[in-house]
Amino acid sequence: MGLLDKLSGWLGLRKKEVNVLCLGLDNSGKTTIINQLKPANVSPLSEEWKHVSQAQAQEIVPTIGFNIEKFKSSSLSFTVFDMSGQSRYRNLWEHYYKESHAIIFVIDSGDKLRMVVAKEELDTLLNHEDICCKKIPVLFFANKMDLKDAMSSVKVSQMLSLEKIQDKPWHICASNAIKGEGLQEGLDWLQGNTPAQGV
Repeated sequence: MGLLDKLSGWLGLRKKEVNVLCLGLDNSGKTTIINQLKPANVSPLSEEWKHVSQAQAQEIVPTIGFNIEKFKSSSLSFTVFDMSGQSRYRNLWEHYYKESHAIIFVIDSGDKLRMVVAKEELDTLLNHEDICCKKIPVLFFANKMDLKDAMSSVKVSQMLSLEKIQDKPWHICASNAIKGEGLQEGLDWLQGNTPAQGV
């Protein structure tokens, strides 16, 4: 059962489709997280399949432009936009803000040098006219916590000045996308912090 099945009750049955934007700089782990969220096609998972899945996670090619992933749970259809984090593609992000119901922002916790760039992109996102007036939840994954030099989620939160976000619900989770660690906590938060009336 994929983690996105947990969100089937998220907006009740009022919305048949939920659009989730997955954003962040290149090499932060967005595609790996989305691959973990996908409903499993093989059931039950064999040890061999798990091994292949983890090997594939290690060899993910950078997203160029964006990928659209569609998932169906028991009652909802999810469209996840996995947007490229490469600088020349970040201007594509804003074209998908208006239709989004939630944002997942992924940060490479081991990349201290580019934390300033991540903050600039986050500030641009939050100040965009199609986002600033919406109370949509923003889930942050402080990813790659398995790295030796990874910063804690508290430190990442401080560097991104997340405490200044006061007009929409947000949450940060430490995660290791390759192993799937922290993803469930994030989705549980999303499910519990989405306004009942939807967007």
